[in-house]
Amino acid sequence: MIKRKERYEMIMRWFQEHMPVAETELDYTTPFELLVAVILSAQCTDKRVNLVTPALFRDFPTPEALAASTPEVIYEYIRSISYPNNKAQHLVGMAKRLVEEFNGRMPNNLAELMSLPGVGRKTANVIQSVLFNEAVMPVDTHVFRVSHRLGLVSESCTTPLSVEKILTKHIPKTLLPIAHHWLILHGRYVCLARRPKCFACGLQTYCKYFIGGCKKRKIEFEEEE
Repeated sequence: MIKRKERYEMIMRWFQEHMPVAETELDYTTPFELLVAVILSAQCTDKRVNLVTPALFRDFPTPEALAASTPEVIYEYIRSISYPNNKAQHLVGMAKRLVEEFNGRMPNNLAELMSLPGVGRKTANVIQSVLFNEAVMPVDTHVFRVSHRLGLVSESCTTPLSVEKILTKHIPKTLLPIAHHWLILHGRYVCLARRPKCFACGLQTYCKYFIGGCKKRKIEFEEEE
């Protein structure tokens, strides 16, 4: 049986060798644009977000411009995104707070980021990781699923926060910013929610899910449609 420390070491090594470059798939050019995109990406695909942000960024390129708008106007730009009403309100509220409390500048600590409307712990951690290269681990549905399946966390970790704490404890700080993307991308393209591509995965040797389930039952999952 593979011990936890060995499992982490082998999985991190595999990602380093096979995915040396891993980064967000959201399109952005400024810290403000990234924050907007991450807020929009909640329960929505990056691909869909990237379809609507060009027009939004063109017409509202700064916190000041967005703060001067209204949720009703912003809704028309993001209506194809999940929960457009709530997100339109969050975006305008976030921009106003950036202008009023932070002089339009992006805060760089967790508490201040989470004080912005529409910014929860995961979003704040994404900003800290991507923009400031902080040793944090944002936990979305992909990270949550993949870390459980690989055996990086136990079944007793039932919340995103509990998963975050275990991952940040066992993944080297220098790797945390890119490890976040490794787990997301692996979950997005290989370790799919309904039909994981177990027999095309390079992590079979270390994966508890594969060893304990797929391999024994000889199940070959088709690609998720």
